[in-house]
This record gives sequence, C-alpha cells and structure tokens, in this order.
Amino acid sequence: MSTPITDTNAMIAGMHPDLQPGEFAFVVWPEDKPWPQGTRASCAEAEGLSLVVPIAAAPKDAVAMRCITLQVHSSLEGVGLTAAVSSALARAGIPANMVAGYHHDHVYVPSGCSQDAMRILQDLQRSSR
Repeated sequence: MSTPITDTNAMIAGMHPDLQPGEFAFVVWPEDKPWPQGTRASCAEAEGLSLVVPIAAAPKDAVAMRCITLQVHSSLEGVGLTAAVSSALARAGIPANMVAGYHHDHVYVPSGCSQDAMRILQDLQRSSR
C-alpha cells in the first residue's frame, strides 16, 4: 500500500489519468430498491439517494458519462488536486463531476468529451513535472 500524497504538485504529477471502461449515469434511486449491479458511488442527499450506475440501469434520458480515475494515492487531507483538475477541464468547457474515494479521485465527464478530457489531464500532469 502506498503512502498518501499531500503535496499539490506531486499529486498532479503522479495522477496518471486512466479512462475506465463503460458508461455511467448519475441518478436518484429509491432507498427501498436494491442497487443495480455495478453501482460505482452513492451519496445521501436531502432530495434523495444519488447513485452512479451503469448507463443500462439509468433512465433513457440520463447523461452518459465516462469515468477517469486519477491513479495517484492522494491524501484525504491533500489540497489542490480537485481544483487543478476541475479548472483545467472548465477552461475547455468540459463538465466534471468529481467523486473522491479513499485511495483515488474519479472524474466523471460526458462520454463525448472523454477523449478531450484525457488529453487535457495528461497535459496537466506533464506540465507539473
């Protein structure tokens, strides 16, 4: 197990973005209904339970998203990685929905923007070295 990184430049330099297979969607899910197989994340909100599910389990009008995992083991106390990633994507007009896991951060972008997002994040990583 690697040691979590807290230094902003080190997190960016080591993020190694990795485009995950499949498409996903953010949905509101009934709390009494079993979660779909392959559910990637959950968040209890005042308005209901939000899930990130495989696109096949989502309503037809759901926005298809791709997940880019940042491979760096960023510390939960690290500052700046999310801001750097979301700012770089925002400058290109790419929506970014960030989900933090214990070991890694995951960036969900619309499927049609995923290749551009990967290029931008790879460029950001190279520029921080």
